[in-house]
Amino acid sequence: MIPQEIIRAKRDGHELGADDIAAFTAGLTNDKVTEGQAAAFAMAVYFNGLNIAERVALTKAMRDSGTVLRWDDMPGPVLDKHSTGGVGDTVSLMVAPMIAACGGYVPMISGRGLGHTGGTSDKFESIPGYVTTPSMDAFKAVVRDVGCAVIGSTPDLAPADRRLYGIRDVTATIESIGLITASILSKKLAGGLQALVMDVKCGSGAFMTTLPKARELAQSIAKVATGAGLPTTAFITDMDQPLANAAGNTVEVAYAIDYLTGTRREQRMHEVVMALSTELLLLGKLSKSKAAARTQLQAALDSGAAAERFDKMVAGLGGPKNVIEDPWKHMTRAPQQVAIAPLHAGPVTAIDNRAVGMVVVALGGGRTRPQDPIDHAVGLTSLAAIGDTVGPDRPLAIVHARTDGQVAEATNLVRAAYRVGGRAKPTRAAVLDRITV
Repeated sequence: MIPQEIIRAKRDGHELGADDIAAFTAGLTNDKVTEGQAAAFAMAVYFNGLNIAERVALTKAMRDSGTVLRWDDMPGPVLDKHSTGGVGDTVSLMVAPMIAACGGYVPMISGRGLGHTGGTSDKFESIPGYVTTPSMDAFKAVVRDVGCAVIGSTPDLAPADRRLYGIRDVTATIESIGLITASILSKKLAGGLQALVMDVKCGSGAFMTTLPKARELAQSIAKVATGAGLPTTAFITDMDQPLANAAGNTVEVAYAIDYLTGTRREQRMHEVVMALSTELLLLGKLSKSKAAARTQLQAALDSGAAAERFDKMVAGLGGPKNVIEDPWKHMTRAPQQVAIAPLHAGPVTAIDNRAVGMVVVALGGGRTRPQDPIDHAVGLTSLAAIGDTVGPDRPLAIVHARTDGQVAEATNLVRAAYRVGGRAKPTRAAVLDRITV
């Protein structure tokens, strides 16, 4: 394998064969491909793209660059969901235990926050004692015993993707649909799944801000995953406003527990959770129809079975027992909780959702560099939605902060992110599209 010849071929717009892609990918893990060559390859792909066959080949090659998990001893289907990330996106925290309560097994390997979007593993690390990097034996044991386990990414799964992603991050090649597809799916295929549901976010708080771009990514993921042997359905869901009315780490865990226990279930969140979970039960052949699946899922919520699975998962991964009974007994609240009043009363007509996510980052609840520590306690709750009337009795949000300075900064940023009054932006459905191949 001569790396520069593979780069040259893609630079000149030629289709790469599966053997060349496999050889180049192997070079990413055995250091036969230099950083400069990897960067050149990423840029060539960024400009000339990868067709579906090339994406399938790259996905499989990156999957096979490390450990591929097997779940042969599981008595039920091994299923998962993945999201491209957004603001207030706590869906994974509900879906995993709900599917487990319905007979599925969910070995969810999640990511950390990226930019303005929150990370699922960061959220779970706000629970004292919860281990997001357990041994593979411990991970498998919790999945087998509880039905679900949510952990962080591990270095032995798809290491070629980890190296290429790091290079893409500093060479302005992140936005390549082909490389995004292979990056997401290589890790999911390495997880040994039997079916996947993909949640592609679309809107001002998503990486894919327009519906055409979101649809392009969703179609790519559905086609490539299925072509690589992983049956997948992709949904496009709205991210023009926070999905939950909470954004942050600890506050989103508390929100998820409230949802699972029935303390509160906001309609938009419930619609997304039920759509993704219903599809997983159908893909896993745990339900025969959409109506039957929704009945099963609602029963798992109403009976407390889903909340019980969440509780057992937390305890099984080192967290406290009975966390659902009183989550704030174990998790840390920020010392200041201050309502952010609007500058004038009126209906919320638009939200810069990315800006809302960046408020959490500014508070210390996200990262500006991968190595940065985060403050799990800070964030926003009671976030107003589009169409809500805000004023003296209804704030834009409540900020959870450490200092007076943080409260002042968050107040200014939240007010700037919300438009109150004027012409209303049309409110979209929470689920915008469903894509299969």
